[in-house]
Formats: sequence, C-alpha cells, structure tokens
Amino acid sequence: VQLQASGGGLVQAGGSLRLSCAASRSIFMDNTMSWYREAPGKRRELVASIRSDGSSNYADSVKGRFTISRDSAKNTLYLQMNSLKPDDTAVYYCTGRVPPATYWGRGTLVTVSS
Repeated sequence: VQLQASGGGLVQAGGSLRLSCAASRSIFMDNTMSWYREAPGKRRELVASIRSDGSSNYADSVKGRFTISRDSAKNTLYLQMNSLKPDDTAVYYCTGRVPPATYWGRGTLVTVSS
C-alpha cells in the first residue's frame, strides 16, 4: 500500500467524521503528510499538513474545526473533522511529500448535507 484513504461518507451539517490514511512506511517516515480536497467545480485545495516533528498548518476555512494528526507506530495519517458544513463536501486526498516527489492516494468522498 502506498497511500489509502478511508472514512468518508455522508453526514449532516454540524456532524463529525474522521478520515484515515494508511501509508507505506517509506512515504510516511520523516516526511510531511497532507490532506487536500477537491470539490465539484473548484480547484484542489490544501486542507492541512503535518510535519514529522508534529507541527501543522491549516487552511483558514477549516481552522478550529479540523485536526490533523499522525501515528508513527501505525504509519497512519488522520483528519478529524468537526462542525462540518456543506462547503466541506469534496473528495479528500492524502499525500506524502518525499522530495522531490509527492505521492497521492485515492480520494475518499465526504458529503455534508444541509
């Protein structure tokens, strides 16, 4: 497995979901991992990134609602999404940055109903 995201689904506005991304150790270890999303008709957007030291950054649109984390023992990346809004509806992708390349997994669809 290179990168495999899971956890998407249909949720009502205000609800929560947790996305997971299982990664190959060679991609996960010591590298920056990120979540992107792509909504219909919109450009792909960086949602959050987390570096190997645990420091992270977020898109303004998700600050205070989403939390990115990583479990080095499991080589797994997470995205806890709370207070979901219809605008969060998108396909979410996890990525691993292994310079000079960036690896992408298959996306997982998140649909937030109003």
